[in-house]
Amino acid sequence: MTNPRVPIKRARKSEPEVRGNRAMQNRAVTEDRVLSDEERVDLYKRSLFQSSLPDLPKIPGYHVFWATTTNPRDPVHGRLRWGYEFIRADEIPGWETLSIKTGDYAGCIGVNEMIAMKIPLHLYEAYMREAHHEAPLREEESIYNNLMAAGEQAAQAARRGGRMKGPMIEPGMEELGAAREPPVFSEEDYEG
Repeated sequence: MTNPRVPIKRARKSEPEVRGNRAMQNRAVTEDRVLSDEERVDLYKRSLFQSSLPDLPKIPGYHVFWATTTNPRDPVHGRLRWGYEFIRADEIPGWETLSIKTGDYAGCIGVNEMIAMKIPLHLYEAYMREAHHEAPLREEESIYNNLMAAGEQAAQAARRGGRMKGPMIEPGMEELGAAREPPVFSEEDYEG
């Protein structure tokens, strides 16, 4: 029986804990821990769902990539209209674990909001040529024409006794807008 005059001391949350750390007691177990092959494979599978996406294997005749399903400026239905296709899990052996189980993209390969897509190489090459060669070339030509017009205005002003002098075209600027051979954007050769 306890003495009623002696108060019972209770542990407060603010007081440091006196008991030992269990991890320290089991230190030998945690230090000597070796992963089994099954655990390593499980870690590898889980790594596929982290922030970086797994590299898609090449599909002959196609360019493959990850597309987002959440960008309103680049919607998946727009890509489909341009000739892009979803990559189905049954097309790539070993990728069944990344198959979307339900919804609009069921059966396709996906990770979080990203979905695997492919496009025939001839279309990919045409789109890349337009976006990364033809359009910039047209922009260069426009800049060159504006420079030439400004140079001509400066020359006219100089002939009339104005303050502007001669053309403002610097060395190398005459190459703007000049036709060049477009680069090859795909890594594979294809019949196009």
